[in-house]
Amino acid sequence: MRNILVEEFTRPEKNQRVEVVERKGLGHPDSICDALMDQVSVALCEEYLKKSGTILHHNVDKGLLVAGETKTRFGGGTLAKPMLLIFGDRATTTPEIDPNKIAIETAKKWFKDNLRFVDPEKHLKYMSEIKSGSEALTDIFNRKSAILGANDTSAAVGYAPLTITEKLVLQTEKHLNSDDFKNKYPESGEDIKVMGLRTNDHIELIVAMAMVDRYIKSEQDYFKKKEEILEEIKRYANETSEGLKVTAGLNVLDANGRGIGGVYLTVLGTSADGADCGEVGRGNRVNGLIPLNRPIGSEAAGGKNPVSHVGKIYNVLTHRIADRVYKNVPGIEEIYIWLLSRIGQPIDHPAVAAAQIKLKKGTSMAEVEKQVHGEIDEELAEIQRFCMDLAHGKYPVC
Repeated sequence: MRNILVEEFTRPEKNQRVEVVERKGLGHPDSICDALMDQVSVALCEEYLKKSGTILHHNVDKGLLVAGETKTRFGGGTLAKPMLLIFGDRATTTPEIDPNKIAIETAKKWFKDNLRFVDPEKHLKYMSEIKSGSEALTDIFNRKSAILGANDTSAAVGYAPLTITEKLVLQTEKHLNSDDFKNKYPESGEDIKVMGLRTNDHIELIVAMAMVDRYIKSEQDYFKKKEEILEEIKRYANETSEGLKVTAGLNVLDANGRGIGGVYLTVLGTSADGADCGEVGRGNRVNGLIPLNRPIGSEAAGGKNPVSHVGKIYNVLTHRIADRVYKNVPGIEEIYIWLLSRIGQPIDHPAVAAAQIKLKKGTSMAEVEKQVHGEIDEELAEIQRFCMDLAHGKYPVC
């Protein structure tokens, strides 16, 4: 029997007067690290399954992107010093599998596929220091259990549904980094951060967008194009905000009349080219947001192995369970799912699985408790399939 608890709470997120939500976009240095290191895990899983028939021990969730140096110029600047990508942590090496080689090859492909102006051969250097794991943690993989034991005692929490503010912040960044938007505004880089502040029924969006200097002819041209993009942000946001009023600002540090020093220009469309370093775990949670009003876990999911590391498995699974329960069980207004592992205990039997539920008016706990319990139990019973989906990269972690 699994230890599953269901209880009621009374104050949903949407009823709070102040809500703050952030999203770091595709080209933000922290998002680069999270997404890239998770792709390294996916690539390792593929090789382990192909060569060994099973997923071997690895945790490659320690990564650092060191900013380069640039000389930005209207009309196009130059990269004076390349960025440095550092890989760390642990992975199983075999005669046929070199994790350091896989990490570097995966990184080059990720940059090529995701950042238009970054040449992974010219604009980056690589340092990979992935070593073998400790005997205590690698032994978990040698115990021949169908479902592995948790490699740590760790907690995670997920929730459903997203609030209007959360959806707006998430969708706005995705819109600004869409192919259609980039075709219309090629001067817009991939490094985009959206901060949303809701006060009662008003949402303010503050957007930071790295502009690509080769498309900007002059300071005057910068502010003209910035205004066009800001109007597009306002239009999109107000059409997406489900009736809430939205105001927006873009690159609010800018100061007209100060030349290069008064505008947000990059050479490659990411601040990592010359200004800002990135690190795994400093970016979005696994649902793509940094929801400051919500309880959130402390684990970085990107790069952790998908079969024993609960810092990845439970972080993603809690949101999946919450979404499933919210959709399948009538009468629920909002739900939080908590999972706590116990090191060494099979991951399908957490120390506790808890649901906190805000019920819709007219619904009682007696009407929903049994079904909620059953939905959670079914998800945990199917954890092997879920872990394999994680291994194949079917769930984004940032």
